[in-house]
Amino acid sequence: MKTVAELLRVKSMRPVVRVAPDDSVLEAIKVLAREDVGAAVAMEGDRLTGIFSERDYTRKVILQGRSSDSTRVREIMTASVICVPPTASIRDCMSLMVDKGIRHLPVRGGERVMSMVSIRDIVGDLVADHEFTISQLQNYINS
Repeated sequence: MKTVAELLRVKSMRPVVRVAPDDSVLEAIKVLAREDVGAAVAMEGDRLTGIFSERDYTRKVILQGRSSDSTRVREIMTASVICVPPTASIRDCMSLMVDKGIRHLPVRGGERVMSMVSIRDIVGDLVADHEFTISQLQNYINS
């Protein structure tokens, strides 16, 4: 089974999308839109303080009638962040995401946030593995 590190090697690597806990939610949403992602890590310097997602925005700002420009990321972010090491298996990540009802996992090497994997990354990798297995089985049967 492939590890997160192996997935990250083939995934188009780009810097981790970050916001600051003191940013306004409106600023953070603009970052998500500009980077075309669904979540960003909230960082104070090099310290991970939380994760901010579109889900946080819709449930904790829009549905509660809060103002996007006066609400701070720290007020609505998820502070207890579940992270995985680069040695975690893709299957373990999928199980963790399903069990915890989350869609994004920061990848941490020691205290450093290295990357982020999404449910889309995980499912895409699992589908590619299954397609490869099917192809190999078809070749075996046809030969």
